[in-house]
Amino acid sequence: MNFLTVKDAKLRNQVCLVRVDYNIPLDEEGNITSDFRIRASLPTINFLKEKGAKKIILISHLGRPEGKKDKKLSLKPVAFRLAELLPDSKVDFVDDVSGPDVEDAVNGLKKGGVLLLENLRFYPGEEKNSDDFIREIIDSTGATIYVQDGFAVIHRAHASTSAVAKNLPVYAGLLLEKEISALSSALKSPKKPLSLVLGGAKVEEKTPLISAFSKVADKILVGGKIAADGLPKEVLENPDLAGKLYVSEDFDEDAEGNKFDIGPLATAKFADVIKSSKTVIWNGLLGKAEDPAFATGSEFVAKTLGETEGIASLILGGDTTGFVENLLKENPNLSYSLLSTGGGAALEFLSGKSLPGLEVIEK
Repeated sequence: MNFLTVKDAKLRNQVCLVRVDYNIPLDEEGNITSDFRIRASLPTINFLKEKGAKKIILISHLGRPEGKKDKKLSLKPVAFRLAELLPDSKVDFVDDVSGPDVEDAVNGLKKGGVLLLENLRFYPGEEKNSDDFIREIIDSTGATIYVQDGFAVIHRAHASTSAVAKNLPVYAGLLLEKEISALSSALKSPKKPLSLVLGGAKVEEKTPLISAFSKVADKILVGGKIAADGLPKEVLENPDLAGKLYVSEDFDEDAEGNKFDIGPLATAKFADVIKSSKTVIWNGLLGKAEDPAFATGSEFVAKTLGETEGIASLILGGDTTGFVENLLKENPNLSYSLLSTGGGAALEFLSGKSLPGLEVIEK
């Protein structure tokens, strides 16, 4: 990894502006349904506190408010949950990202205090990658160091991922370091055999990944809607995939004949390949798993992966990690190497694409 992390930074008495990813799922009443991404940010926050950071200001987005304020997408409930997860720290919240209210909130922080600012995407400047927007945040907070720990957003050229580097030194947080390290190892020096398990509905997202792994993977297993609809001709005829590519041969269907899950033959094939693998990368559910009747394939594969010892297992994508997170609540003995916080970012990294938020981190 050719970049500096918070382990390389002089943190004592620094005001640290930290980009986290608190884009978490909410129910219709605005209640948090999974705090996975909040918990994933704790190691970096605690590290900054332990190393003597003067103040810790967190920034994030939530949902797609399209540059307008939307109370339903406020980060205030996240601040309450974060405070519960940091019982030894007072967590403050301010419903803005710059200006007098932010300045007052920062000035009121005690040494090592934590402050969460409002949703970045309430402001057009974030997605426009505005230098003025991020500079206003920096000026209002008095930040001296920027910590990029929002792995799920580093494939976006936004103010909090790209423009910020014009104004502050940027270091990777512990979560970002962990994710990049695991993905790099799987891509460049995986324990073999390496198997890629793909599902979901968007074949255009998976085609670059199949191409990138065509010479690296030993097996590529495909289920989900992309298997039911059929892969593109250029994928099926790729000579590098000869003997490697397996597309689900049977499906469980509803009364109208819709193929909503991989069938028993495919499920058994997936499980056999997983058991014989040393590295498995899984992205995309293998059926319409929000319906328990069509979650069988995904659940069987998840349990096989979590129960088989000696596998480096990487779970990518919001739907897939969410499914596994829910499964872990009832099956805490299941074990996985990495439950990634980023879907698009992970796919683009593994596909060899440049990531704006990674390129600007200090070398």
